[in-house]
Amino acid sequence: MGRRFLRQIGELTLTLLTTIAAFAVTIGILITFHELGHYLVARLCGVKILRFSLGFGKPLFIYKRKNDPDATEWAVSALPLGGYVRMLDARDPACLPIKPEDKNREFGAKNVWQRFAIVAAGPFANLLLAVLLYASISVSYTHLRAHETVLDL
Repeated sequence: MGRRFLRQIGELTLTLLTTIAAFAVTIGILITFHELGHYLVARLCGVKILRFSLGFGKPLFIYKRKNDPDATEWAVSALPLGGYVRMLDARDPACLPIKPEDKNREFGAKNVWQRFAIVAAGPFANLLLAVLLYASISVSYTHLRAHETVLDL
C-alpha cells in the first residue's frame, strides 16, 4: 500500500504541475496579445513607447534594439500576472521634462479617438485571438469530421 500511495501522490503532483504550467503558458499568451494590441495601435497613432513589459515589478530582463530611435525597452518583469506598455505621458513625473520634438508624440497630445483606440486595442486583441482560436478549432473539427465521413463510405 505504501508504494501505491507514493505513486498516486507522484501522479497527482505531476498533474498539478502540468496544470500550473498550462495555466502559465495560457495567461502568458493572453497577456502578450493584450499588450501587443496597445503597443501596435499606440505606434500607429504616433505615440512614443518607453517600455513594453510582460509582468509587473522589478524587470528581470531588459532588451533595447540598437537601431530603435525611440529606445523602447522590452522587459520581462518579476510578477507575471499582467503587463504594461509605458508611453510618453505628461502626467507621468518620470517622463518630465518632455523634449520639444516629442511634445506631439505624447499620449495626452493625441485626440480622443486615438486615445480611445489605444486603450481599447488590448481587449480587442484578446477578442481577435479568441475568434481566431475558435475558428481554427472549428475548421480542424470540420476537416476531421469530413475525413471520417469519407472513411465511413
